[in-house]
Amino acid sequence: MSQVSLSDLNSCSKSDFVAALANIFEHSPWIAEQAASFRPFAGLVQLFDAMKAAVDHASPELRLALIKAHPDLADKTQRAAGLTMESDAEQNSAGLDRLSDAEYEAFERVNNAYRAKFGFPYIVCVRRQTKDSILRDFARRLPNDAMAETQRSIEEICRIAALRLDLLVTSADRLKVHGRLSTHVLDNYSGKPAAGVEIELVELSELGANRVVTRATTNSDGRTDAPLIGGRPVPIGRYELRFSVGKYFAARGVPLSDPPFLEKIPLRFSVSEPEGHYHVPLLVTPWSYTTYRGS
Repeated sequence: MSQVSLSDLNSCSKSDFVAALANIFEHSPWIAEQAASFRPFAGLVQLFDAMKAAVDHASPELRLALIKAHPDLADKTQRAAGLTMESDAEQNSAGLDRLSDAEYEAFERVNNAYRAKFGFPYIVCVRRQTKDSILRDFARRLPNDAMAETQRSIEEICRIAALRLDLLVTSADRLKVHGRLSTHVLDNYSGKPAAGVEIELVELSELGANRVVTRATTNSDGRTDAPLIGGRPVPIGRYELRFSVGKYFAARGVPLSDPPFLEKIPLRFSVSEPEGHYHVPLLVTPWSYTTYRGS
């Protein structure tokens, strides 16, 4: 998806404006068409507010059509027919394109139960979720009434749209749609940052296989060159950070037992705020470690 600048959107024709933003809200170019009347926009926040206002002031029939424009999650038939580029990328980000047979069956079961009750698809902003958290969200929302779920669906659609808009449009301001996960390793044995510690971030799953999110090595400051997760939401879920400290201390000639007392340290933690900043430092010696949630 090619990015476009806010200044270009402000100055282009209405038809070009609508074409550029037509699928920020799934298959609903009428939202961009209404927002175009409020140009020029001083920033991305103002543009998004105008698009959201179009949704908020739409008729119940139009809001329901917006909800029904979205595909089911992890639906093989809809994937074969072709999802929009945006929906395909969003579902892939949560691993919904590579589910086991048992996971596909679980999603099909809850999709069918939700549609049978409400008459429209279950919608959630999957970039803020993991597979496990999506299924837990299904279970929490299924007992709701239709009015509550209609409103919740619109809220999730607006979250999806905000992320799409932030990815597509360049502007001096940004939407507050991203989180951050970072770490910092301090060598308490030598009293300095631990450089060269290999780190693995793993997304844990109760349903299927765990998934390696990223691998990194600490730099001279004991940090990774880039956040472990940055520039996007930190999906709701359970994680494990694995620090290869035995290899680190052995490389520095520290006397160790064979095998070392601490070879690989796993730190398990959970994320509940996708737009939050999570900092998980490790203070370590060959025989002990501590951690906490930093800022």
